Amino acid sequence: MTSNPTSPVLWSIDARGVASVTLNRPEVNNAYDGDLIDGLIAALDALRSASSLRAVVIRGNGRHFQAGADLKWIDAVRRSSPQENVRVSRRTAQAVRRLNGVPVPTVALVHGGCFGGGTGIVAACDVAIAADDAIFSIAEVRWGLTAAIIIPQLADAIGVRQLRRYALTGERFGAEEARRIGLVHEVVARAELQAAGVRIVGGLLENGPQAIAQTKACALACGAGNPDDATFDELIEAHAGKRQSSEAAEGLASFVEKRAARWN
Repeated sequence: MTSNPTSPVLWSIDARGVASVTLNRPEVNNAYDGDLIDGLIAALDALRSASSLRAVVIRGNGRHFQAGADLKWIDAVRRSSPQENVRVSRRTAQAVRRLNGVPVPTVALVHGGCFGGGTGIVAACDVAIAADDAIFSIAEVRWGLTAAIIIPQLADAIGVRQLRRYALTGERFGAEEARRIGLVHEVVARAELQAAGVRIVGGLLENGPQAIAQTKACALACGAGNPDDATFDELIEAHAGKRQSSEAAEGLASFVEKRAARWN
């Protein structure tokens, strides 16, 4: 099983049942837009239907893992109807929710930039390994936006105390700090990142698949990163509403015009 090689998300599954999912918009540092979101959902849905699936490894093609949202696309969404704006937030939230709930172990291999939604992808994975060149930022507030739909997974991964710092400041931090606060489990040299993934997957395959599935289900049931449907809907509404605010309009304009935002 493989995907179309020109898709914004590439996926394949090998004879062991190990799937590879690759974010494939290297020309924009794998920034997400509607096509990438749809591609990720389609990949996860296709893989979940594979009875032999044992693990999923997610990585980014090119210089960076995932640079958050494509802000030019976000600005276009902001100018759309309220209904379309909410639809986009719901679709984005569904992508993260699907990744979070994959019934087999998921492994993120992170290199280069990992910003905004990229941190949500990492937090939604079971195991995260970062190259020593990785740089992170929960950056939404810099553009007058909110990270609402990935807050549950981030709170689960790094705790509310660390989230209150990094989601409020939007500051960048390196791989070792990401490890210290719990966003990633391990930091390796850039040249060793793929080998580290092979090592982790090899260990996972030694374990009972049903035991793994049951253990993961229990962990999700007990954790904060799997909100109920009512909370999920509230987060989507908050995420969409903030994007169509005057503050977001100014933040996105400052990005396009390459200037400091003029907040009221």
